[in-house]
Amino acid sequence: MDQLSLLFEGFAAALTPMNLLWVVLGALLGTAVGVLPGLGSAMAVALLLPITFSLDPTAAFIMFAGVYFGGLFGDSTSGILLNTPGNSSAIAATFEGHRMAKDGRAAKALATAAIGAFVGGLIATTLVVFFAPTLVKMATAFGPAEYFALAVFAFLAISSVVSESVVKGLASLGIGLVLAMVGVDGPSGTVRYTLNIPQLFDGISIVVITVGLLALGEVLHIAGRIHRDPVAQKIETKGKVRLNGTDFRKALPAWLRGTGFGVPFGIIPAGGSEVPTFLAYGTEKRLAKRRGDKEFGTTGSIRGVAAPEAAGNATAGTAMGALLALGLPTSATAAIMLAAFQQYGMQPGPLLFERSGELVWTLLASLFIGLVVLVIMNVQFAVLWAKLLYIPRHYLYAGITVLSVLGVYAISSATLDLWVLLLVGLLGFVMRRYQFPLAPVLIAVVLGPLAETELRRALTVAEGDASILVSSPMTIILYSVLAIALVVSAVQHIRHRRERREEALAAANGVVREPEPETGVQPVMAGSRADSGADSNASSGTGSSAPDDGR
Repeated sequence: MDQLSLLFEGFAAALTPMNLLWVVLGALLGTAVGVLPGLGSAMAVALLLPITFSLDPTAAFIMFAGVYFGGLFGDSTSGILLNTPGNSSAIAATFEGHRMAKDGRAAKALATAAIGAFVGGLIATTLVVFFAPTLVKMATAFGPAEYFALAVFAFLAISSVVSESVVKGLASLGIGLVLAMVGVDGPSGTVRYTLNIPQLFDGISIVVITVGLLALGEVLHIAGRIHRDPVAQKIETKGKVRLNGTDFRKALPAWLRGTGFGVPFGIIPAGGSEVPTFLAYGTEKRLAKRRGDKEFGTTGSIRGVAAPEAAGNATAGTAMGALLALGLPTSATAAIMLAAFQQYGMQPGPLLFERSGELVWTLLASLFIGLVVLVIMNVQFAVLWAKLLYIPRHYLYAGITVLSVLGVYAISSATLDLWVLLLVGLLGFVMRRYQFPLAPVLIAVVLGPLAETELRRALTVAEGDASILVSSPMTIILYSVLAIALVVSAVQHIRHRRERREEALAAANGVVREPEPETGVQPVMAGSRADSGADSNASSGTGSSAPDDGR
């Protein structure tokens, strides 16, 4: 098959000593950042994005392959050991994982998470290799109206899913669109939102926006709560991180079930892997009740860790396929990866496979290599990674601030970028403080120019007739699915509000209710509330408790 021959060529390019070094380095850095509470995979990509600009595109994206999955591998370590998941996508695995850790089985929990992430990522990436050409053929049938509908679908679907308030989600989307419009408008040459500052004529760099929102905003938020948030109890991890035959037999079906949940969500703009991870956790909980599994919810069940971890990495794997073939970022981490492509003058989509096919297949091959490197690294050195959790928070976040400022300044050596970084960081702090999701901002900044260009192109072709936007079967399908998704999301929001009111009333009356996976009490996220939209993978830190559900 053509895909296999192209993949083997990609392996030939990726399996050089220097490229292997970049994969290992990316895996190390991604895991190290992902392990630290409150950071996560999106933060890892954002912090390391400026560092790669000195590399050639192939080396840079090979390194990003390690960072991409490395951050996801590290997210669960802090959740299992400290009950502070590094990212909202790791919350579901934290329930049973931390119970296992308190029961003296932290090593097994870490091994279950590492192997589950490997299984989910491997299956999803394999599917991407075989079905990416099919997605490319679908994308070539898209015209301006279809791409605009796709962008609108991503905007509204993510804005409605990742926030408890649809209004806040749409407000975040508006903020992102305003940031995307700064600079000179290409078609007309009009200068917009630049305050007559010449340095802003080229717009605000996506790197400045990403690092400001995710890194500096998180630092400011943690600094504002450092004396109010509880410090999680640290649990020592002893013994080898491995599973015996009985454990493996328990975990294998859960890994496969979790992968089945995660694969389809990678190509759906639903804000990341929170939805499939909670669906996988809920399924395992129902099966445990049916089996009479007494470990689930008490001392911790391996199945409750295995399924969410596999689901999270499976979502990340197919999200990479949607990004490469369609140019559609379905999570904040994927949006940052899209920005990385654009920094090198490449636009993911069907033409990417024609113009930069060698790079694409080398990247796909490096994803497989990165997964192997990461499962070896995490199974053997999980205890070592746990030592990073003992870094005092004031040292940790001071280091992040220094890296953020140096990375942004190294891109353009412009003092203005540092002022913009500070302003965007303050914006991120305010958004966390008032529980505005960050993912819609990132998606709008990346997809906003595309949506505007395609809208203008469609209206130009139709001579101003707006009916062209809904004139093809694909646009009708996309808008119909979007309408259904918005209705479902509204119903979920109403149901969750009702459940929270009932829980508050029950607590006021002294009645203790058992938490459910969709609405139960969540673990603390590094002293902050996770942003369910950021990656799948970046925390927004908007309060002292984690999200109420896996939306």
